[in-house]
Amino acid sequence: MSLVKPMKQVLNDAREVWDHVGTRLSVRENFRRIIECGTPALGWLTYASKTEIKRVYHRCKSRFCPSCGYRATLQWQREQWTQLPDVFYSGLVFTMPDVLWRIFQENRDLLHDLPTLGGEAVCQWMEDRFGVEPLILIVQHTFGRHLNFNPHLHMLVSAGGLSESEGRWIDGLYLNPVGLMKLWKHGITVYLRRAFAAGLLKSDLKNWELQELLSDKYEVDWHVDMQERISKRHFLGYAARYIRRPPIAQHRFQEINGPVVKFLTKDTHTKETVLDEIPKDKFIQILADHVPDRYRHSIRYYGLLAPRAISRAFTLLFKLLGQKRRPRPRRLSHAEMMVKYFNKNPLLDSRGQPMQLVGQYFPVTA
Repeated sequence: MSLVKPMKQVLNDAREVWDHVGTRLSVRENFRRIIECGTPALGWLTYASKTEIKRVYHRCKSRFCPSCGYRATLQWQREQWTQLPDVFYSGLVFTMPDVLWRIFQENRDLLHDLPTLGGEAVCQWMEDRFGVEPLILIVQHTFGRHLNFNPHLHMLVSAGGLSESEGRWIDGLYLNPVGLMKLWKHGITVYLRRAFAAGLLKSDLKNWELQELLSDKYEVDWHVDMQERISKRHFLGYAARYIRRPPIAQHRFQEINGPVVKFLTKDTHTKETVLDEIPKDKFIQILADHVPDRYRHSIRYYGLLAPRAISRAFTLLFKLLGQKRRPRPRRLSHAEMMVKYFNKNPLLDSRGQPMQLVGQYFPVTA
């Protein structure tokens, strides 16, 4: 199978499942763009050499497209690597009990606030414990290995912070996952209670049932995973797998032609690769849950990486660290990306001769 065909075929085969007014607009838009990506439906550019003419079809640029998402991810990695200072970092994963997953699945507007709750928890803990402001980058993630809806946060946090009162960078700080977990748990619990009281939370649970559920889960420990002393390159390579791409890699598809979609996944208990089978219509519905709403960002920045802090303190930060700020890298064109990462130049003909742009076509829309 090619990189794009499996996803396209599944979406085409089950189009009646998602292409109707009952489906979220962002889902319909993204699924349609994936199907049309790299086809005449989106128009094309015409290139020519002395002996050949070829069309280069426009891409959809959807964050959910396996091809376009990969290109955007590579660009994001280049930009972040140049912007982040060279210090030690810790990697954190903030999770929540599985009984709360459905609440956020049914109340998608609340998902947008999860990174803020996580970022504020880390900022508050670092301020209370060390009196510093850290660098925080958060990647929001909604799917598990089996494509189940599992909202959680992947976080890059500097193992140090800026003490503006002392005018110095304090390095070698240890992040306590237990203390961070307590603040994260408290923030989520209070947030859901306030959302319910304000009538912003839709749930089949009665008021007393929800309060009892939140109280029960507040009494148990939530899982916060931490990796100490990781490089920014390590985290960016790791986090890149969770942004601007669908929740299933194309190579995992095993069978898509029948009524059931079969794909490979890793069993977390046995550590073995197993075959999952899901009816095609249900697979589409599961996939749709992970399509982000319009204007919702999967990557957020807090602490010293927040936009307001970059203009206020970034110059001082790099001066204290004795480092120079790197210029933001120029965005590479599609052809440049193909050459850099795949050693293939799409603007050369079959004889290796350069081709020039000679025309373009855009489809007429009603």
